[in-house]
Amino acid sequence: MAAEPEIAPIAASEYEDLLPLIAAYQRFYEVEDIDQERNREFFRRFLAPSEVGLLLGARSGGRLVGYACLYWHFSSTKARESVLLNDLYVDPELRGEGVGRALIDASLGIARERGCAHLEWVTEPDNRTAQRLYDSTGAERSTWIAYELPA
Repeated sequence: MAAEPEIAPIAASEYEDLLPLIAAYQRFYEVEDIDQERNREFFRRFLAPSEVGLLLGARSGGRLVGYACLYWHFSSTKARESVLLNDLYVDPELRGEGVGRALIDASLGIARERGCAHLEWVTEPDNRTAQRLYDSTGAERSTWIAYELPA
């Protein structure tokens, strides 16, 4: 990729172009039942302006090549808002070209603009490619252990 990607919130007019990237992210994490209509309804809530989060798009050559989905939430220990970088996806053909880094940098900028305590994210333990990027940002690995129960 020759030029830096353009990073900006996903506009309502390009929302349908984002849905295939969301489905690709889900396939990467081996989601078996990808429901386009459920995705369409669920992720719409993050179109700006939103009280719950933000969809950021990375564009190169006039097309979406990646996205990040940010969730606003709270840190009880810091008594401040935090930003969860819940999804980060880059077109496989452009990985290693700075798109993921640009999305993380933009996400951190948004967290700082909002006066948040921190930007946080998680990844699978075996996703070494992503971990190399994350380690290179200066982020520190959390010592917390995540749990989840099916609801």
